[in-house]
This record gives sequence, C-alpha cells and structure tokens, in this order.
Amino acid sequence: MLGRIVVESCRPRTPSGGFPAKAVVGQSVNVSADVFRDGHDVLAAQVKWRFDADSEWCTVPMAMVGNDRWEATFVPAEAGSHHFVVEAWTDRAATLRRDIDALVTAGQDASVEYSELAALSDQPADVTAGPTMALWVDRLRALAGAWYEFFPRSEGGLVGSLSRLEAVAAMGFDVVYLPPIHPIGLTARKGPHNSLSTGPDDPGSPWAIGNAFGGHMAVEPSLGTIDDFDALVTAAEALGLEIALDYALQCSPDHPWVADHPEWFHRRTDGSIRFAENPPKRYEDIFPINFWPATQADREQLWEACAEILRFWIAHGIKIFRVDNPHTKPMAFWAWLIPLIHAENPEVVFLAEAFTRPKVMAKLAEVGFSQSYTYFTWRTSAAGLRSYVEEVTSTEKADFMRPNFWPNTPDILAEPLRNGPQSAFALRVVLAAMLVASYGIYSGYELGENQPQSETNEEYFDSEKFVVRRRDWSLYRDFPEDYPSIIGLITRLNAIRRAHPACAELSNVTFHHCGNDAVLAWSKRSFDGSDAVLVVVNLDPFSAQSDLLSLDLAALGLPWDRPFQAIDELSGSTFTWQGSTPYIRLDPAVSPAHIFSFDA
Repeated sequence: MLGRIVVESCRPRTPSGGFPAKAVVGQSVNVSADVFRDGHDVLAAQVKWRFDADSEWCTVPMAMVGNDRWEATFVPAEAGSHHFVVEAWTDRAATLRRDIDALVTAGQDASVEYSELAALSDQPADVTAGPTMALWVDRLRALAGAWYEFFPRSEGGLVGSLSRLEAVAAMGFDVVYLPPIHPIGLTARKGPHNSLSTGPDDPGSPWAIGNAFGGHMAVEPSLGTIDDFDALVTAAEALGLEIALDYALQCSPDHPWVADHPEWFHRRTDGSIRFAENPPKRYEDIFPINFWPATQADREQLWEACAEILRFWIAHGIKIFRVDNPHTKPMAFWAWLIPLIHAENPEVVFLAEAFTRPKVMAKLAEVGFSQSYTYFTWRTSAAGLRSYVEEVTSTEKADFMRPNFWPNTPDILAEPLRNGPQSAFALRVVLAAMLVASYGIYSGYELGENQPQSETNEEYFDSEKFVVRRRDWSLYRDFPEDYPSIIGLITRLNAIRRAHPACAELSNVTFHHCGNDAVLAWSKRSFDGSDAVLVVVNLDPFSAQSDLLSLDLAALGLPWDRPFQAIDELSGSTFTWQGSTPYIRLDPAVSPAHIFSFDA
C-alpha cells in the first residue's frame, strides 16, 4: 500500500522483475532508487543486502545524487543467489537540525526545535521498504575473459590439441572454446561447402550430433576417448586456461534419442521427422528437438535428459558452456534449466550464441544466460559502434545482459574482414578486446583468413564446419617475415587487458569526441578510480588517419592544469600531453591503434 514515502524504480533489475539482475564477485554493485515523500522533511535511506546462504543482512547507507535519486554500492564476496532491498525513512533529527540552522541564521527562536531534538531518542523511525530484489552473483569469468575457438579435429584430435593449448595460452587467452566433440551422424552427412555429396573421408558437421557410438555424452571416436578429453581439461588448467564446451541441443538422424524417444521430435503428416532449416540454409543432417512434446511427462523427461548432459560434462571438469542457437528453444526451458544447474554449480557460465532479434536476445539474458554474442560483428562505423556499445554498457540492459564481442565465428566472416587486409583484422580485434570485458576470436583470425563463400554469403569458403583444416602454425612462429600474422598484437592486447583492472569492468566506457569519422576514441576507468586506459582506433584499414581529440579529462582522472605522461602500451612510446586536445595519427600499416595509460 502506498504510504507517505515512495521507494521505486530500484536498480539493478531485469525488465520484468521476475528474474535476478546480475553481478560478479569482487566488483561493486551500484544500487539506486527513487526515494521521496510529501513536504520538505529530510529523508534517509539504506540498502540491506545478503548472500542467501547467510542469515544476516548487511547494511550500506545511501546518498542522494540528484533529482530524488539515491545510490549506494556493495561488493559481494561469494557466487550465488543474493537479495537486496532499499529502505527509507524520515530523518527527524536531520530535519530538526536543518530547521534549527535556518532559525538561528535568521535570528529567530529555536527553543522548541531544540527540545524536540532532545526528545527524539525515544521515537523510532517508520521505515518504508521497496521491493526485495533478486541478484545473481557470478564468478568473474562470467563477465570478463578472452576466448579462443578451434576445432580439435583440425589439430589432430584431442591429443593433438594439447600443443595448440600451449600456443593459445602463450597468446594470453583465458578460455578455449571447442565446437561439439560428440559422435557425428552418417545419415545426410554434409560434405565441403555444406554439400550433400560426401566422400568416405568427409568428417561431417560437428553439430550433427549422434551415431551408433552415442550422443551428447560421448566423444567422437576419431577425436579420441573420454580419457583423452579429461587429459585435455587437466592440461588446460595447468596452463591457466578453461575449456568451454558447445551445448548444442539437436540430433543427427542417427542419434540414439531418435529411435528411443520419437516423441521428442517434430513429425510431419507422413510420419517423417522434420530436419532443421533456416532459409535459405538447409540442415538435412540435423533434427531439431521438440521441447514441448504432447504430454507433461514427456516434456519433463526430455528436459531432465538435457540437464543430465550438462551434469555429465560438469563432472568432467567443464564449467563454461557456449549454447548453440538458444533462441530456437523455449524461454521456459532456459528459465528452468539454468537456475537448476546454478543451484548445483554456481560457478557454471552460459554463453548464448544468440544472433537473433534484440528483444529475444535480451530475454535470454534475463532468464539466466551469463553472456551473449552480440551485433558487434556487424557494427563498423564510429557512430554505429558508439551507439551499440553505449546500449550494452550504459543502459538498463547492463543490469542483466553481458556482451561478448566476436569479430568472426565459423559461421560469419563479416565486413570489413571479407577479402580484407591484415590491418582490418588488427583494428577489429582491438575494438573487440578493448570495448567490453569479454571477447573472442575463431581460429585463423590471427592469420587473416579472409575468403568468403561468395559475394553474398557471409560464411567462409571451404568452411571448417565441414572439412578438416590443418594449419601449419610453426610457419607463423618460425618465419614471421614470410608468414605475417597478428599473433603478436593479440598477445599484447591480452597482456594489456590482464594488467588493467578497468578492462574487466563493463559499465565504465566513456567515448571522447573525434572530429574525424574514421577515428574512434574511448576510455575505461575502474570504478575505484585507480586505473584508466584510453584507446584510439583508426577504423580505416587502408589509409592513415589523423585527428585532434577532445578528451574528457575528468573521466580519465587527469589534470587540466599541468602536463602528464601518456604511455602507448602497444608501441612502448611515451608522450607528454597537457590539456584535452592531443593530436594523433595512426597508419594501419604500422599500428591500428593507440592504447594509452597515464602517469599524472
């Protein structure tokens, strides 16, 4: 019931309010709310919060930041379910002190007010509470990390992938994402270029899961055994890497589920099972699952089977899952599955491969996904990048949706990478790595692989989804002058990200004015103010560009009245700047960007 004090518009929250907002261990949670009442009495407010496993509430006072908006921060220390609530009350003591000061200043009698102030100790305050809000706290990897994707079959299977892990770790990545490693179907197996014409040595698509050797809880025999997989996970851990596994809920026609549970699939009127389509693409080798079968019992059995897949791989050391096409499954399924798994294993991270409509993408984040692929892949202009980054970092979406920027995937070779120069790959990876806290690349990106399937098809020519591609990585290591790559740039970017805490935060991006539309400049400053970086990127992969920047020095924590040192962490060069308008020039043949730290 509405009383004299109003507490509303509390954040962080999700759009519906029916699911938890998100935070991470060790980073500040900024709680805000509108708090006001009738009249002119002074208000006070606080945030009460707790980890649900604890019985006691913690309390943090709030401060008004303007226009009846109040804020406070707290730092959760454990992963799992939390709750918080904003409370407000009329601060009679503060109100009386204000009135006494005004009366005394005006030379008027304040004796009554003094007596009322002295009597306040016996008068408890009436507290008005806003709604109790849910907050899910993840470990840091759910927000920040550098991902690298490769196909184990192109590296000689699971055993052969061990050496690739070492190279990926040397580049400074945190997560190695593997496409499905399960048995691949034979029926309608796809050949090169997504063809239905296959030869005996064509490996098929890893996403056509299941054959006589098993389904989602088995390993493709040509890759190795479950023991080989366990050894790969152990080796990754020793190198400081985590393995992320693909969670693709679909089946080949040869999957054991097709024979054992025909009720779990979509049937045509002639009794046949409908294969997957995304016109004009056709996936004759894949049967989509019907997540809403006719009976409640069938649905419960299917959903529990899907949960058992996750439990199996979690038992084998997997705590990160990249989820294939989650938008083709019911929201109700994810709203059931993700909290179930999180209740058992709060450290598990779910990345949504959700290249879909904005509201669908956002809803998947709301119902529980830790991270999401985004539209960054297609944002290339300064205006488009700025607008999109502000959307995902500075609006209410940041309360529950975390972006993971990928300049390419096995499915997508987007502009300006299509037939693009190495400088295009360089500038795009700087953007991905430095704009948000999580980013990833698909293997071959560092080599500048740039041949599209066609002028109108975004996929790669001779896509690795259908063929084994053996790259001779030693050539790029041993003969860099003859085989140029951006391995060195990527390694340096990941080192910069690890050295600067500001890079592991999301809602701390400030864009700075550039007069040249081919130049984009932004900074990230840590919430405690102890760390800041300024990034300036030339968006033109062909020509040198220059500009006179207009920096927001306050956002960077820099002085306006004295010189300071700007250190380019890509080149190692140091510049002395004073004022907010430094001149920059970037030649893509030399470097796509400056990444500055400061000594003020």
